[in-house]
Amino acid sequence: MTTVTSFTFNPFQENTYIVEDPSGACVIFDPGCSNKQEEDILLTHIQDKKLRPVRLINTHCHIDHILGNAFVAEQFGLDLEIHEGELQVLNQGPMVADMYGIGYVSHSPQPQRFIEVGEEIAFGDTVLKALFTPGHSPASLSFYCEKDQFLIAGDVLFFQSIGRTDLPGGDFATLEQSIQNELYTLPDEVIVYPGHGPKTRIGYEKHNNPFVRPK
Repeated sequence: MTTVTSFTFNPFQENTYIVEDPSGACVIFDPGCSNKQEEDILLTHIQDKKLRPVRLINTHCHIDHILGNAFVAEQFGLDLEIHEGELQVLNQGPMVADMYGIGYVSHSPQPQRFIEVGEEIAFGDTVLKALFTPGHSPASLSFYCEKDQFLIAGDVLFFQSIGRTDLPGGDFATLEQSIQNELYTLPDEVIVYPGHGPKTRIGYEKHNNPFVRPK
């Protein structure tokens, strides 16, 4: 069974995820580690479990989700993968970091390939499908594992909340449509691993989320 391990990093309390296949292959999503202590936490987990990182993926490229990109890319020899529509957001990282007063010495590498909507991310026996879920950011992707019924959701859907839409490239109507059409159509038992806060389930949010209701 594929497992998901989460770490909460940086001043924004961002959730970094490692999706671990039983073979030991793993994918690192949204590394937000912002200092050596946080980098060591991530590295120690990978070493202790004898994991083999095979891909580095950003669900979207807001500053809190990319702070550890350079560390992970260099440590494991991985190329960054994002949706092409997030490239401008990625490149605004240094400016945004300065605005928030965040140390961002090791800037994210540029992506070497872009993830297509509907693409399958396969490693070991694990397959994740890329869902297009913009609204919080211009081209956010969520990643659905049908076999083990979980979703890496980025900042789209939270426990009883949703991603903010007042940042550049955000739009509530677009986010609402993404959640209704792409997420609320998934089985109720699907576990949602969000970019901030505790995990939740699709069925729970359909019935209890005050911001977006099912169609």
